[in-house]
Amino acid sequence: MEAKTKPDLGFWKLWNLSFGFFGVQIAYALQSANISRIFATLGADPHELSYFWILPPLAGLIIQPIVGTLSDRTWNRFGRRLPYLLFGAILAVIVMALLPNAGSFHFAVAGALIFGAFALMFLDLSINISMQPFKMLVGDMVNEKQKGLAYSIQSFLCNAGSVVGFVFPFVLAWIGISNTAEGNQVPDSVTYSFYLGAAILIACVIYTFCKVKEMPPKEYAAYHGITKEQDNEKSNFLQLLVKAPKVFWTVGLVQFFCWAAFMYMWTYNTGGVAEQAFGWDASQGTKVANYQEAANWNGILFAVQAIGSVVWAAILPSFKNRRFAYCLSLVIGGIGFISTLCLHDKWMLFISYFLVGTAWAAMLAMPFTILTNSISGKHMGAYLGLFNGTITIPQIVAAALGGAVFGLLGGQHQLNMIVLAGVLLIVGAVCVFFIKETYAEKHELETDPYIDENAEI
Repeated sequence: MEAKTKPDLGFWKLWNLSFGFFGVQIAYALQSANISRIFATLGADPHELSYFWILPPLAGLIIQPIVGTLSDRTWNRFGRRLPYLLFGAILAVIVMALLPNAGSFHFAVAGALIFGAFALMFLDLSINISMQPFKMLVGDMVNEKQKGLAYSIQSFLCNAGSVVGFVFPFVLAWIGISNTAEGNQVPDSVTYSFYLGAAILIACVIYTFCKVKEMPPKEYAAYHGITKEQDNEKSNFLQLLVKAPKVFWTVGLVQFFCWAAFMYMWTYNTGGVAEQAFGWDASQGTKVANYQEAANWNGILFAVQAIGSVVWAAILPSFKNRRFAYCLSLVIGGIGFISTLCLHDKWMLFISYFLVGTAWAAMLAMPFTILTNSISGKHMGAYLGLFNGTITIPQIVAAALGGAVFGLLGGQHQLNMIVLAGVLLIVGAVCVFFIKETYAEKHELETDPYIDENAEI
C-alpha cells in the first residue's frame, strides 16, 4: 500500500505539537544542572557521585520502548500519544515537589541519599514518559519535507526551556532567596526552582494536550501506508531490532559517545567549575559559600550552552550536507569542553559552553530526523522507544564507570572529566561518517550528497 503524502502544516500547528516540550525541558534542565549539587549537599563523595546517575537512564531504558509500543497500539478520544504525555507530566510534578526535600525528612545521610536516588529515578522516568511522545507526534503527523523544521522548532523550545530551568536558582538567589542551608538540606533557591518548574511544566503540557488533535486510526494508516494485515501484525522488541535499518545502529554509535560525554558534564561540571573559577577544592566540603555560588554559576553556564544551541540550530539547516554539519557540530562542542582547561575566569567560561551548545543542537535534531525518515509509521513509537536505548545505555555505562575513570584521571580534579567529555565528542564526530541515511517512503527532496543514492527506499 502506497502511503499518501501528509499535508504541510502551518507554523503554529508545528509549534503546538512541541510547545509542551518547553515545560518538560525546564524540568530536565533543573535535573541535569542541580542533581550533583543536591547529592553533594546530601553528603555524597565525588568518587561515588556518578553512581547516583545510573538509576535514571536505567528506568528510561526499560520504560521508553514500553511507552512507544503501547502508544502505537493506543487510540481513544484523547489520542494515542497525548494520554502518555499527560500522565508523565503529572508524575513529574509530584516527584519535583519531593526530590529537593530529600534532606528535610530527618533521614540520616545514607537514608537521604537513597531517597534522593529513587526520587531522581522517578523524575527521569516521568520526564522521559512526557518527552518521548513529542518526538513521536512529529514522526506521526509531519511530512518528510517539514520534519527538519518541526524538529528545529522542538529544539528551539527545548533550549528555551533549558535556559529558564538553568537560571532559576541563580535568579532566585539574586533576588534574596537563601542559597545555603543548614545540615544536609538543599538551599531554598534550588527547592523553589523545582516548584516553579513543576508549575510551568504542567501548564505547557496541558496547552499541547488541548491544542493538538491526533490523526484517527484510518487516516494514520493511509498516510503511513499501513495495510490492514500490517496493522494486525505483531512484533516483539527483538524482532524489531533485527529488522531495524542500518542507520538505527550507525546513529546509535555516534549517540554512545555523545551521551557519555554529557553524562560526565552533568555529573562533574559543578565541581569542575568550582575548582576552575571559584577557588574551591574538595577538602572544603560542599556547604561553603563558594561551592554553592559555583553551583548557581553552573546553571548560568548551562544556560549559555542552551543559547549557543539555539543559535547553532538556526544555522544547521543552511548546511547542504547533514553528515558534515553533524560532525562539525560535535567537533566544535568537543573543543568547547577541552577549552575549560585553559580558562580560569568565570566569564571566560561563557566561550567554552557556547561552543558546547553546537554539539547539543545537533544531538537534539539530527538523530531523530535521520531515524524517523528511515522507518515507516507502523512501529514509529516502538522504534523511537528502542532508540532511546542509544541515549540511556551510554549514560548507564558512563555512570557505572565514572568513579573508576575519575580515579584513573587522578581522583582529585573534577575538571578532568569535563576534558574527557570533549574527547568523547570528537570520537563521536569521527563515527558520523559511518552513517548513510535512507528513506522509508518515497518523497520529493532536493539532491542531498549525504543521502545514499543506492539505498533501498
